[in-house]
Amino acid sequence: MEFTKVVQERFSCKNFKNEQVNKEALEAILEAGKVAPTAKNLQEQRIYVIQSEEALAKIDSLTPCRYGAPTVLMVAFDAKNVFTYPGETRDSGVEDATIVATHMILAAYNAGVDSCWINFFDPQKAKEVFGLPENEEVLMFMDLGYASQKGIPLPNHSSRKDLTETVTYL
Repeated sequence: MEFTKVVQERFSCKNFKNEQVNKEALEAILEAGKVAPTAKNLQEQRIYVIQSEEALAKIDSLTPCRYGAPTVLMVAFDAKNVFTYPGETRDSGVEDATIVATHMILAAYNAGVDSCWINFFDPQKAKEVFGLPENEEVLMFMDLGYASQKGIPLPNHSSRKDLTETVTYL
């Protein structure tokens, strides 16, 4: 699919069919995350593919926002393997994991898979529920699946501010 079409038409799906994401599409999505840029190419992302009933029940205990998705990706990063920026007030962990997640969410749409970025949960509790290593931090959950008939863009999906409101040339 042409890139402009992907970024303009992709939307956050909030109602999924009970149909598992096909293996080839899931692999393409994960590959897109693998090739995403990270600071100093540290590749600190950790992607957990959640598909079992037991693991999906854990997601449901953490957030009401699974929307019936048959697959959820939990995107985390190794907080001990990040680049600390000059000034030492922040590091690359959150932004690198965000870039990885964005690559995967766009690749999903390109592969005909709908998605939703979920950040309505307690990251520390998610870490505990899934027994992640101490050095890992959870960034987000990504619902993946195929939209049901009710899985349509929100009414304000196409509403965007004019560039003059969000861009300043210096």
